[in-house]
Amino acid sequence: MSIKLAVIGYPIKQSKSPIIHGYWMEKHGIEGTHEAVQIDLDQFERGIQKLIDDDYRGFNVTVPHKERIIPLCTEIDDTAKAIGAVNTVTIEDGKLYGSNTDAYGFIQNLKQQCDQIDRSKKAIVLGAGGAARAVVYALQHDGFENIVLLNRTRERAEVIVNDIGGTVDNWDQRSAILEEAGLVVNTTSLGMIGQPELELDVSALPHEAIVYDIVYKPLMTDLLNNAKDNKNQIVTGIGMLLHQAVPAFEQWTGIQPEINDELERLVLA
Repeated sequence: MSIKLAVIGYPIKQSKSPIIHGYWMEKHGIEGTHEAVQIDLDQFERGIQKLIDDDYRGFNVTVPHKERIIPLCTEIDDTAKAIGAVNTVTIEDGKLYGSNTDAYGFIQNLKQQCDQIDRSKKAIVLGAGGAARAVVYALQHDGFENIVLLNRTRERAEVIVNDIGGTVDNWDQRSAILEEAGLVVNTTSLGMIGQPELELDVSALPHEAIVYDIVYKPLMTDLLNNAKDNKNQIVTGIGMLLHQAVPAFEQWTGIQPEINDELERLVLA
């Protein structure tokens, strides 16, 4: 039996999902396809209905559709409700069931890369977009006791705190508050190829602190290079992308796939 899977977004050509899921499908002898499907904003509901009519098993959801898909779902899981976004949809009997695997991907990557994680120390999260919501949710549910959000627009960070938890501090003081940090996470696009650099002086960071950048283009951002020079343990963003795909693939196929170096190389190529 052949299955059809997709990733939807606008634009969509940059998505790595077809590479990841296509690799696993081939690895496990599953016939079918995982393709990138661009759905324009003004054709959203029609585009989703076409996936249903064409007998797709499910699809990944990327920007800007992660919130837009929620009203079309018959049911969404508790994580998606808390984060306010759906990134994975399974289709059963013409109905959509949504979930969010971003928080899982974030925390699994952290655990895989770091043996020693001090959850009692301050966890500083830079940014207040959708990724920050997933990160704060993941940290909170993993037992981090002191989560601090920093964002250029303070009001956006306050929304996350009110919805999920944590506290807010001043973006302009971001370098000064690193002294008590055990973890620093960049969820902004700063440092990504084509974007301005993230201006953050990591010299005040304790050497045992972990620095995690969810950006993976480039894999080694200036933030990570500076943190490495400061003797801090670093976590790159590619693992989050790969780990968040695992539960999606399992939902659609019943198979829990493995992440290996070959897949990572394919995605980064």
